[in-house]
Amino acid sequence: MFKTYLRPALVLFVLLSALTGLLYPIAVTGVGQSLFPKQAAGSLVEVGGKAVGSELIGQTFTEPKYFWGRPSATAPMGTNATGSSGSNVGPLNPALTDAVKARVEALRAADPGNTQSVPVDLVTASASGLDPHITLAAARYQAARVARVRGLPVAKVQALINENTEGRDLAVLGEPRVNVLKLNLALDKTRS
Repeated sequence: MFKTYLRPALVLFVLLSALTGLLYPIAVTGVGQSLFPKQAAGSLVEVGGKAVGSELIGQTFTEPKYFWGRPSATAPMGTNATGSSGSNVGPLNPALTDAVKARVEALRAADPGNTQSVPVDLVTASASGLDPHITLAAARYQAARVARVRGLPVAKVQALINENTEGRDLAVLGEPRVNVLKLNLALDKTRS
């Protein structure tokens, strides 16, 4: 009985475990690292040989001299990659209304002279809570504040926004967007 049923089952189990648990992951990792080395390594952004973030995961910037990204629904700390998820708070939930109002007030307090409408992506979290990009409207909304705090001409900050704008994927998908980390790093390199 052992030879008839159990032995073939055990041999098949060991072979499939080796194939799907070892060989396949090693092959996929090797192909990924050889064809897409930067992406396989996490799309890390380095400054002076030190990793300061990833192009794919948003960072929390709160100082007025920096562009601010989308709010994050990951708790207890913002842009926590291990806690990626949406807030699951619907549009009729008072908690969402209160959070959006508080975020609008914070943006208005940081730049009291700005009378433009606040772009929606500056006050609502993305589905993952980790979005590293903001819209061009969100970047332009913040340009005057960042320029004023850094003592830069607004035109120079606008030029940095334009230089750091990523186009549509495959020229048709999505909207142009700005990676907040890259833009802030470009700002740090800029002199007035």
